[in-house]
Amino acid sequence: MTRLRAFGASSRQALQEWPALILAAGLGTRLQPLSSVRAKPALPIAGVPLITRTLQSIRAAGMRRVVINLHSCASSITRIVGDGSQFDLDVRYSWETNVLGSAGGPARAMPLLAADRFLIVNGDMITNVDLRELAHRHVDANALVTMAVIDADPRYNAIVADEAGIVRGFSTRTSSTEAPRHPGTQAPRHPGTYHFVGVQAVNASVFAGVDPAIKSETVHGIYPALIASRPEALRVFHSNAEYFDIGSPRDYLDTARTMSKRESKPLDRGVDCEVATGAQLVDTILWDRVRVGAGASLTSCIVADDVIVPPGAQYSHSALVMGENGLSAHRWNPA
Repeated sequence: MTRLRAFGASSRQALQEWPALILAAGLGTRLQPLSSVRAKPALPIAGVPLITRTLQSIRAAGMRRVVINLHSCASSITRIVGDGSQFDLDVRYSWETNVLGSAGGPARAMPLLAADRFLIVNGDMITNVDLRELAHRHVDANALVTMAVIDADPRYNAIVADEAGIVRGFSTRTSSTEAPRHPGTQAPRHPGTYHFVGVQAVNASVFAGVDPAIKSETVHGIYPALIASRPEALRVFHSNAEYFDIGSPRDYLDTARTMSKRESKPLDRGVDCEVATGAQLVDTILWDRVRVGAGASLTSCIVADDVIVPPGAQYSHSALVMGENGLSAHRWNPA
């Protein structure tokens, strides 16, 4: 494996030697039915695919090599990314016949990463975490894993860490002040709870014993065991970074609205779309080759590729896809 020089005065430049692994092989269960058409990282957000935004942030941090793991709707990602040259990156792909999870995926990608340290970036979110500072803190603390976190969010599970930033465990209650106890771990000192934003710096040795052919997880798998064997191995990098989760259709539309307003762009309307006279679209995203009939009304909708909306049809807070039996609308709770 490539050996990295120690971080020091030139630590900000050293990140160019790190590769990044983008986790994009998930099934996108919460995003259904949209994820049956495109993988999450291929979703357009204010005219820019999510995977493009991720690659741009990686390149801006000075990195040059990227591995993307793929499974469901893989071609929707590869069509956008190609070999990465348009982003001034060298991109390679780790193909998964079966989804291998947050630990099995990195284990399978290890030969392509070919480095002692690398970043892992979840492909289903947007964040502005300082990647260079994350890497610097990781090396400075001699950690095996450093997870980028923000203040706890009651919607999500939590990471429990002490005042020194050492991870003591994981909790399903962000209000918890007790870290889950594992054999061999120390009692936490003034623990706090944090929300993981999907970016982490890791040492390759963390995945050395992981079978690359079997599904396995990090937080719900190998990380608790790592804490038990080496209590100071996992650290948090806490910041006030932004975080947008592209988990559900509602999350996706909310994020697209926010980014469109911030970047002064309209909500997405893909290529070869036709909207008939008299049709009304309010806060609605159209993917490619969509046809909207005369007098149709769409409010807060996401319309997937090749959908034909009949004349006069009315939908709100819905994801529309074309299935074997024609148009299918999946409504979410607007509250």
